[in-house]
Amino acid sequence: MVNLQCLYETDNQILFIKRGKMSEKEKMLAGRIYDPTDEELTILRTKAHRLSQHYNTLFEDDDLRNTIIDELIPSKGEGLYLQGPIYFDYGIFTSFGKNCYANFNFTVLDVCPVNIGSNVFFGPNCSLMTPRHPLRWQERNIKFKDDKTAYDDEYAKPINIGDNCWIAANVVITGGVTIGEGCVIGAGSVVTKDIPANSLAAGNPCKVIREINEKDSIKYKKELF
Repeated sequence: MVNLQCLYETDNQILFIKRGKMSEKEKMLAGRIYDPTDEELTILRTKAHRLSQHYNTLFEDDDLRNTIIDELIPSKGEGLYLQGPIYFDYGIFTSFGKNCYANFNFTVLDVCPVNIGSNVFFGPNCSLMTPRHPLRWQERNIKFKDDKTAYDDEYAKPINIGDNCWIAANVVITGGVTIGEGCVIGAGSVVTKDIPANSLAAGNPCKVIREINEKDSIKYKKELF
């Protein structure tokens, strides 16, 4: 899986050397303190919010939903289906592999890149939250520029989810987390640390319960057939 965070950070370092200054978007994607009131970011965010809201007003058999998703999330594989409602902060900083699905109320705050592999399923009410805020209120509180414009100091960390994962209902995944391929994250979990591949994990905070193996096959569960 390509680490988009590293790519963005490398690109930003090159731009910084060439220009001597990073844009607020470049700072944001590199996981540095940035100004969320920046005009470029405000335009991108407003567009994503409006596209999300429009998507949410349409019935699921309306073909216009596909057109909206193409514009909102240009980096995606075939077979993406988002039940809706959906809520994306930017959309363009989220990528999906093939055959991904998200149930009702899917929220993605993609302040840093969110990289989702192929065949990843999300239950209802899942949230992918890359933003972070200073722990000290003296640094977290709203500030004002010379022109009286309000702003705050924010930063974020990327989220990476490998292929073939099932993220069950009401799961929150925080910035800086990588979930390895083939994982199942139990309902209601809050994922704050990396989860290794092929793990069954759950809890708040989310912890690995055990490895998923052949014994978990439904072919051994006679009551299902």
